[in-house]
Parts: sequence; C-alpha cells; structure tokens
Amino acid sequence: MYIKAKNRIELSIWVVLTIIGVFMAVLDTTIVDVMIPRLQAPLSTDLYGVQWVITAYMIAAAIAFLVTHSIIKLIGNKNTYILGVFLFTIFSFFCGISNNLESIIFARAIQGFGEALILVSAKVMIFNYFPPEKKGIAMGIFALGVAFAPAIGPTLGGYLTQYFSWRSAFFINVPIGIILVVFSYLLLPDKDKREVPTINFLSIIFLSIATISLLILLSKGQEYGWLNSSFIVYMIFITIFSTLFFAINEILSKNRLFEYSLFKNYHFTIATLIFTILFGFSMYQYFYLLPYFYEHIKGLPSSVAGFGILGFGIWIGIFSIVSGKLIDKFSPTITLSIAGILYLISTIFLIPTINYYTPFYIAIIKTILFGIALGMFFAPITVLILQNAGKFQEQAVVITDYLRFIGAGFGTSIATNDLIFFTHQKFEAINIYQNQVLTNSILLELKNLYGEAGNILFSKYEQFMAMNYGFNDVWLHAAFWGIIGVFFIFMLFLKKEKRES
Repeated sequence: MYIKAKNRIELSIWVVLTIIGVFMAVLDTTIVDVMIPRLQAPLSTDLYGVQWVITAYMIAAAIAFLVTHSIIKLIGNKNTYILGVFLFTIFSFFCGISNNLESIIFARAIQGFGEALILVSAKVMIFNYFPPEKKGIAMGIFALGVAFAPAIGPTLGGYLTQYFSWRSAFFINVPIGIILVVFSYLLLPDKDKREVPTINFLSIIFLSIATISLLILLSKGQEYGWLNSSFIVYMIFITIFSTLFFAINEILSKNRLFEYSLFKNYHFTIATLIFTILFGFSMYQYFYLLPYFYEHIKGLPSSVAGFGILGFGIWIGIFSIVSGKLIDKFSPTITLSIAGILYLISTIFLIPTINYYTPFYIAIIKTILFGIALGMFFAPITVLILQNAGKFQEQAVVITDYLRFIGAGFGTSIATNDLIFFTHQKFEAINIYQNQVLTNSILLELKNLYGEAGNILFSKYEQFMAMNYGFNDVWLHAAFWGIIGVFFIFMLFLKKEKRES
C-alpha cells in the first residue's frame, strides 16, 4: 500500500524517524557482541554464562517474529514500530543498571522482542512510503540501517567500553529512544486497516519450543561437547518433535501461522533461500569472525579492531544507496547478481589471504570489496521479497527475518566449530611437518633460559600460529556457503522477474 507524502520534507521526516529505530536496534546487537568478554567480572560469571546474554536476545527476537504479524494486524505498522522502540528503550535502561546475570538476560530478551517489532514494521513502512518506481531507493535506505549499523557497532562498542563503561552502551539508547517514540507518534502516518487477528496458539507454542531448543543447541553445542552431552541430545529430540508437531498442527488447522501460498511464487521462494543461505550461513560468519581475528590474531584492542570493521562498513553505507538507484534503473535481479559476483571475489580471493603477517591497513583494503558486495546485497534481496509478496508483505518480512535469525544461529555455530577444527588440524600439521631437530634445539635453548616456562611459551606460539593458519580455511569454508547462495541468485533468471509492486 503506497502512502503518499505531501512533499519531500514530509517524506524525509518519515524515513529518518523509521531508519533511526532500525539503526539503533541493529547497532546495539554488534555493540554487545564486542563487550561480552568485559561483562564476566561485573556479572560474576564466566564466558559461557555471559554468552546467554546473546542467546536470550536471539531466542526472544526469533519468537517475536512469529507474533509480529498478528500485532501489526491488531494495532497497525506505526503503533507496532512505536511499541518496539518503547520496549527496546526501556529495557536498554534496565540492561544498564543490571548487577547480575539473570537480570541482564531478562532485559536483553525483552530488547530482542522489541527489535523484532521494529525490523518488521519499519521495513514495510519504508517500502510503502515510496512509489513503485522508487522501491529500490526505499530498500537502499533501509539497507543503510540494517547493513551499516553492524559495521560501526564494534568500533563504537570498543570505544565506549574502553573509555567509559559497558553500561554506557545501553544508556546511550535511552534519550534517543524517548525522543524517537514522541516524534514517531506525532509525525508518522497511520493508514493501516485494523482487524482482530485469529491466532494459532498451538503452532506458536510448538514452533517457539523448536526455536528455543534449536538456538540453544547451536549456541551451546560446542561448550557441552555436542553428541557427547545428554543435554544436547535432548535438545535435538525436542527440536525434531516440536517441529513435527508444528507441521502436523499447521496441516490440520484452517488458521495457519504462515501464509504458505507465498512459496508458490518462484522469485519469493528463491529470494528467501538466498537471504537465508548467503546472509545467515555465509555473511554472518564474517561479521562474527573478523572482530575476533583482529583482536586475537592481530592483537589489537577493541577500539582499534573496530576500525577494521568500519573500513568496509563505510562502503556498505555508500553502496546501499548506489544499489537502490541500480535497482530502479535496471532490476533487483541484475543488481543482486553483481553483488554476488563481487562477494565471491572478495571471499575466495581476498579475505583468505589475510593473516597475522598482513599489515592492518592492507587487511582493511582487502575487505573493501566485501563491503561493496554487502552494500549491494540487502536492498535488491529485500525488494525481490516484498514485491513478490503482494498483499502479504508483513508475512513475507516475518518469514524471511525469522529464517535470517535461524540462519545466523547456524552461521555462528559453523564458524565456531570450523575455527576449533581447523586450528586443531593446523596444530597437528605443525607438529608433523616442522623440523624436529631445529625444534628440539629451540626448546633446549628456551628451557636453559626460562626453565619449563620456555616450553610453555613455545607451545603457546604453536597454538597461536595454528589458529592463524586455521583462519585461512575458516574463511574459505564460509565462502563455500556463499557459492551456494550465488548459485540460487542465478536461478532467478530462469523465470521472468516481476516488476510491479
């Protein structure tokens, strides 16, 4: 539904108010990722305990996506957006004043619920503010918030935690959120039709249980030893059976949770697969691993390591707008194809060459093409999804964002396991192929100089170099998922693209 503004100034106000909420919610996610290690002491927990701060957020957001469509039907997109910003803001304050792990986990869960409301309603609102011939620009602007925010999050998070306090990363949202709620209420249009939704509670319960158990086993599997842990085995069985019950209930129910007729549309189905695989399984691995690489391999403090992410993040912002113009001039499919080709070049030929010996500025240069590819990805994939959803736009956003969270859970798990596996593999290779005579002489010298501490020092060096070289294989494995995603991009050309909104 196209909502026409009176003039450009009014349209600009609508867009700014909407994109600020998106930017704030997505930015906060990556800020928290950076400061997670610093929460251990204040919250009196270990690294595994504090990871629940991220896990709870993901679980709550994923579940919220399941009910967001019903909330929008009941109160409209504008009020859903305001409710999301309100919840996110209030519980940002509670995160900031938390003194124990339980309270911050609860507050982060409500924040995650708020983010889901913001993302779904904001995407549809911005899409509806522009006429059909300018949908590319609309989604370019939305992509600017969604894709650029994670890139500057590590920089801002590192700066705030290093020079102020981890609490400031949450408190900074409060004044922005309050102002945003007030002005959004006063200035944003509200032309959505209201209706009392019929809610399939059984489907929501079954899929929520499946989602919770799946995300827990993905985030905690490595910690508990995967199939060696009875807890993880229980999580697998719960995931399988709750998903099965969900499917049976959806088949037998007249009031289904999702609009499955969307998947009859070829371009919608392929675009959803591309979004899930390319973003969740591949791109998310780089967002997750690059800050870790800069801090643990390059040995950079968080505030400096953030500039490594910002180095390609700037290009995400620039090319989000460029891609919007390309979509309106050519088509989302062509724009997406260019993004896919650039993505494969960067992830196969450039990023895997980055290691400990690569100067920091060279590493930043090698990720520029990666940033350009990401900037050109989000707008066309969103346009493809929404323009092929017809009157079910909110449902389309709910489905794709839910799958994005699930894909991100898989991506994080794959990245963590790959890093552990390839580090161990490289460590074994170092021990097999290194010059044993030379190694023994070095160990003897170190032992003479430092005693047993010398042997420990050399072992630490071997472990460090094993991780350094292990990253090369981790980058390539993430690129493998990118190849699958790009394959689906070119499948879009098998049928004529839909051009109408």
